[in-house]
Parts: sequence; structure tokens; C-alpha cells
Amino acid sequence: MKNIIVTGTSRGIGLEIALQFAKEGNKVLAVSRNIAKELESVKDVVCIQADITNEGDLAKIERYIQESWGKVDVLVNNAGAIVNKPFEEITTAEFEYVYKVNVFAVAALTRICIPFMSVGSHVVTVSSIGGIQGSVKFPGLAAYSSSKGAVIILTELLAEEFKERGISFNSVALGAVQTEMLEEAFPGYKAPLEPAEMARFLVDFALNGQRYFNGKTLQASSTTP
Repeated sequence: MKNIIVTGTSRGIGLEIALQFAKEGNKVLAVSRNIAKELESVKDVVCIQADITNEGDLAKIERYIQESWGKVDVLVNNAGAIVNKPFEEITTAEFEYVYKVNVFAVAALTRICIPFMSVGSHVVTVSSIGGIQGSVKFPGLAAYSSSKGAVIILTELLAEEFKERGISFNSVALGAVQTEMLEEAFPGYKAPLEPAEMARFLVDFALNGQRYFNGKTLQASSTTP
């Protein structure tokens, strides 16, 4: 049984990740702005309603770890925000919000968890194929894709900084999965994968990937977009 934190669990891939971790007998702290009804009565799942861009809400998560767990084995930074708008029309506030969720909150929550991590702990950050250098890019996703590129570099830096402590950091750049966020980015597009299918891959990687990878980004995509 491992202690696992997952963000963005109100829907889509994050919800499925939390359910699958719990089904395998792990303790799960499910963090999201809205609590999914599917998680409320699941054994070994604790839901915290939190906005991870808010320092007060991050403090609630830290208190729970201190008082109830004392250690964190896996952190899955899954929560994300997207704005699909032409670059000339996107506002500074919109651009900043995407970065607050996709980059700054990832850094903040990771920083909170590190003191509770030890050899073998694993931080997995969900990125996007759009954040990979040289990948096909799409108009309207300047804030989103650039933020996903930023967390890939952050992952590489943290892997180097904490390698002596045995804490591993990896990211997974996702391609098209049939989620609400995909619909926002590519209205009407039909993805080849459902959230539960991608969640299966992410759960397995979060539990075992640190044995083989550190500071790496795996590209989990079978189509473009």
C-alpha cells in the first residue's frame, strides 16, 4: 500500500487515476476544486476540495500529509488548465492563469511533498505532446502548450537536484484522449483513447517507472493531435 496524491480528480483522466490506484489497494489523496461523487465513498480515498493555485488550500494539503500520512510515495501532477484563443486575443490574465495551474502550482505542490518523500518516491507530471520541442503545434494553444513545455524542463531540473535523495521525477506527454479538455482544444475531434485507458498507463508508470527512468519525458501518443 502506497500513499499517493493525485490532482485534478474531479473528472477525466485524474478521476480514473484515483479510482484505479484505490482499486489496487493504495491510499489516495484526491485533490480537486470540485469533488467527484464517484470518489466520495471509495475505500482509502480521501478527497480534499482545493484550488492548487491558492496558498491557503495548499496548506490544507500539507497539514493532511503531516497529520495523517507522514510520507508520500507518489505524486501525480495531473490538474491542468487550457485556453484556446488566438494569441492576439488572449489576455495577460488568461495567460497567467494557465501558467499558475500548469506550472506554478505543480512546483508549489511538489515543494510541499518533497520533505515527506524518500528513496523510491516518484513525482509524475502530466504534460502534453504540444509541449515537446519539434512536435506539431496548433494555433490557439500558445499558453497551454508553452506551459506544458515548461513543466518538462522543470521535471529534468528536479530529477538532477534530488537524485542523491533517491526521489525520481518524470513527465508523460499525452496525445489525444477523449476528455473535456480535448474538446476545448479540438472541438468535435474523436480521440482513439478513453480516460480510463490512459489512466491505466499512468498508474502503472507512476508505480513502477522510477525503476527505469528519471528526468525523462515519455510521449504517450498514437495520433496527431
